[in-house]
Amino acid sequence: MRFPLVLLIAAVTPLAATADTAGQATRSDFLRLIDRPRVPLSPVVSAPIKDGVLLRINFSYTTEAGERVPGILIEPAVANGRRATVIALHGTGARKETEIPLMRTLAKAGFIAVAIDGRYHGARAPSGKSAIDYDAAIVRAYRTGREHPFFYDSVWDVMRLIDWLDTRDDVDARRIGLMGISKGGIETYLAAAVDPRVAVAVPCIGVESFRWALDHDSWHSRIGTIQPAFDQAARDAGVGTPGPDFVRTFYDRVAPGIYGEFDGPSMVTLIAPRPLLAINGDSDPRTPQPGLRECVDAANATYGADGAGDRFSLFIQPHTGHRVTTEGFARAVAWFVRWLRP
Repeated sequence: MRFPLVLLIAAVTPLAATADTAGQATRSDFLRLIDRPRVPLSPVVSAPIKDGVLLRINFSYTTEAGERVPGILIEPAVANGRRATVIALHGTGARKETEIPLMRTLAKAGFIAVAIDGRYHGARAPSGKSAIDYDAAIVRAYRTGREHPFFYDSVWDVMRLIDWLDTRDDVDARRIGLMGISKGGIETYLAAAVDPRVAVAVPCIGVESFRWALDHDSWHSRIGTIQPAFDQAARDAGVGTPGPDFVRTFYDRVAPGIYGEFDGPSMVTLIAPRPLLAINGDSDPRTPQPGLRECVDAANATYGADGAGDRFSLFIQPHTGHRVTTEGFARAVAWFVRWLRP
C-alpha cells in the first residue's frame, strides 16, 4: 500500500489530540522536504534460507528512480499469522549485516526483524568503501543542495520499506517498530515523527539537540562522523578554521532544519503518544547530556499532556560513551516485547 504525502500528513493528525498547529506544520514541512516522485517498489525476494529455528530472506526494493535498497529479513521458521516487525537501522560506516545479532535476538523473541543498507553504505556504496562514498555524497549535497544523504534520505527509504512490508502477508502493519543506532538513531526519531505507521520507536545514542550543541561549542564529535566531508566543504568555502557559524551553513545545505524546525526537541514530541524509548550513554560526546535533557523535557511534557507518560522512557547507560551496551540492547528488545506483543 502506498501513502501519498497528503495522506501521511493527514494520518498523523489524530495521533496526538494535544498537538498544536506548529507540530503539524513541522511534520508537513519535513515530508515536503523529502518528498520525491514515487516509483513502483518492484521488490525482489530470495527463497528463504533456514537457520535452525529461523528463516533468512534477502530482498531489495526500489525507493526512487535509480535507488534500489538491499535488505535482510529474519523471522521465526514456524509460521504464526501476521507478526510484529522491527526495523533496525545501522550507524555511520556500518551495514545491514551489522544488525544480524540483534535481528536474531528479535526473531527468537517472535518478531520479524528487518535491516537495510543506508545510503552509500554496504552494498549501496558504489566503490565498496562506505566511508569514502558517504562523505563524497555529503560533499555533493553541500555543493548542489540536492540529495540529503545525511539522515533525511534514509527517512524516505524507511517509509518506502514500510510500504513494502505492508504488502506482505506475514507482517502486521499495525505493529511495526523502528530502532536505530547513532546515525540510525537520529533517522529513527525523524522517521517515527513523520510516519504514523511506526508504532514503537527506540532511538539509540542519537537523541540530541543540534541547536544546543552549536550554541555551546559541542558540535565537534557529531561532525567528526563525517569529518572529511565537512573539511572539504570548509575548503570550498575558503574557511580555514571552521566554527559554529560555518557548521550552521554546512547543516543548512546538507540537512536543512536539523538545528531548527527539525531538531531533536521538536521531533521527539511528534512521536507522542506512541511508545518511545531513548537510550543514551552518560558520557557520550555526540549526544551531550544538556542537549539530550532538552529533548527529554520536551517529550515528558508532551507525553504527560497526552496522558501517556508511561509510553516514554529514557535509559541512561552508566559509564558509557557512544555505544549501546548489552543492557541497552536488552532494554530495547523488552520495550518492543512490551508494546508490540510478538
